[in-house]
Amino acid sequence: MKKATVGAVVVGTAAAVAVAALVMRHRMGKSSKWARARAILKEFEEKCATPDGKLKQVADAMTVEMHAGLASEGGSNLKMLISYVDNLPTGDEGGVFYALDLGGTNFRVLRVQLGGKDGGIIHQEFAEASIPPNLMVGTSEALFDYIAAELAKFVAEEGEEFHPPPGRQRELGFTFSFPIMQTSINSGTLIRWTKGFSIDDTVGKDVVAELTKAMQKREIDMRVSALVNDTVGTLAGGRFTNKDVSIAVILGTGTNAAYVERAQAIPKWHGPLPKSGEMVINMEWGNFRSSHLPLTEYDHAMDTDSLNPGEQIFEKICSGMYLGEILRRVLLRMAEEAGIFGEEVPPKLKNSFILRTPEMSAMHHDTSSDLRVVGDKLKDILEISNTSLKTRRLVVELCNIVATRGARLAAAGILGIIKKMGKDTPRESGPEKIVVAMDGGLYEHYTEYSKCLENTLVELLGKEMATSIVFKHANDGSGIGAALLAASNSVYVEDK
Repeated sequence: MKKATVGAVVVGTAAAVAVAALVMRHRMGKSSKWARARAILKEFEEKCATPDGKLKQVADAMTVEMHAGLASEGGSNLKMLISYVDNLPTGDEGGVFYALDLGGTNFRVLRVQLGGKDGGIIHQEFAEASIPPNLMVGTSEALFDYIAAELAKFVAEEGEEFHPPPGRQRELGFTFSFPIMQTSINSGTLIRWTKGFSIDDTVGKDVVAELTKAMQKREIDMRVSALVNDTVGTLAGGRFTNKDVSIAVILGTGTNAAYVERAQAIPKWHGPLPKSGEMVINMEWGNFRSSHLPLTEYDHAMDTDSLNPGEQIFEKICSGMYLGEILRRVLLRMAEEAGIFGEEVPPKLKNSFILRTPEMSAMHHDTSSDLRVVGDKLKDILEISNTSLKTRRLVVELCNIVATRGARLAAAGILGIIKKMGKDTPRESGPEKIVVAMDGGLYEHYTEYSKCLENTLVELLGKEMATSIVFKHANDGSGIGAALLAASNSVYVEDK
């Protein structure tokens, strides 16, 4: 009996040792996997670093590219497009005007009633629709016909008080937020699509002619009196209420900037110098690139897989369409190499663009003690349940790295414009006020991003200049701005 007992004890001990070893191995496996996850994070953080010195190099590179783009067509990866807007709104405009704002995946139709001198905006109304994904990669005719149908619906529903007097056409400002080669205030050809659009037969065509054709087909009696890039529209909208606005930046699905340049500082401008002596330049800064930009393997892979490889590099690290996708790619690597979501890689995590920036923003702003929002988002979007607090914290850290890099680089871009305008150093008479009109969902809704951008620019300009910089949220600048430019370019306004 005794022997049997001893044997049982020995077997029992051996089993316990084996279990303990398994537990130990599992723990060591877990800790080594966790160490791998931290190593991926650390490497990513180092490659995304934006110390002030680097940001100043980016700003200087932006200024150099701006000079090159103004000197000649194709002289830079910044298009520095002449907008033909040489008179920004004054605040004296009056009447009823329309705007069509095609900014990305959504578009809006607006009607704005202006009260004349000091009257401001009396009334505004808008309707919104989203572009079906198949039309983003379909034909030019199908896209513009869909837009014209929504425009016709909007006009059909309006009250009589907005009807134009007999013999007058309604006038429209068309905000078209893609790179165009402007040929006059109300004509311009598409250079290329961005932001997920890819309709080959529109490239090289006059987008106003395409819209006009679609409006005529729908029997809409309306004339496009201004073709406006969304950023130029934001500049106009900002200037309408604040005379010191001289720069506009959009940070939304995509990103761009426009500013007021001295006409004499544009060597490629061969027309007569405008009376105002100024010209609004649409930079198309999303296409900026420089060896100083902190790019990672995730950025290169995302670019390779994109619809426009090698293009819009600045946009791909700063703007709303891409931040969530960068985050997804890092999480996928961690899931594959460090098993942060368990043994299996969650299938949904393999879907490109499944993690959108608004969701990333919600996770980044989660202040609950157990990071419940992070847990819910991972479950709802990626179908990853039961994440540990440690994993959720890791996700928030990644959100912070991606957003901080984007925001700080956007600030460096603005510094580049301020340098080009010669406003980066104090004047003898004291610092000149620099008002930057800002618009776009990323700037408006991603608080950590916008806060970081504003603080970074103040930090880069230094104490003396910090008080001169003002950020003005030009809410819906692209819509109202286009209507304002339609007003200031109306065919019914006699040349003052």
